[in-house]
Amino acid sequence: MEPSASQNRINEGTKFTGDIVSDGFFRIDGIVEGTISKPSKVVLGKSGIIKGKLTCENADIEGRFEGNLDVSGTLTLKSTAHIEGEVVVGKLAVEPGATFNASCSMHGSKKSNPSADKDKPSPYDRQQRLKKASSEQAN
Repeated sequence: MEPSASQNRINEGTKFTGDIVSDGFFRIDGIVEGTISKPSKVVLGKSGIIKGKLTCENADIEGRFEGNLDVSGTLTLKSTAHIEGEVVVGKLAVEPGATFNASCSMHGSKKSNPSADKDKPSPYDRQQRLKKASSEQAN
């Protein structure tokens, strides 16, 4: 789906407080305080501010975002972007100059389970290598 002339817009000088649910494209140049759910793409312009939660497929950020950001596809931070909060992304592209003060994780990243790895011998464990070498010499 590509943006069209009928894309959703919140223009500069407009402040919206509340929740938005949409499947379409959004361009935000004003201020949104609340939750924006399921847009296919969100463009936050230089003058745009979002305070709250944003869940979308792709996002291009030039303005300010504060809160929880969940982008299943690509999050692109332009040089004027300022992000604070918690971010979960599929892919991340950051231009030099962007401010990114957030905890970030990626969809599909595997979290290590140290207790599961503890039982598995490491190929670098000297004790394991010595034990194996002595058992091979005994045979």
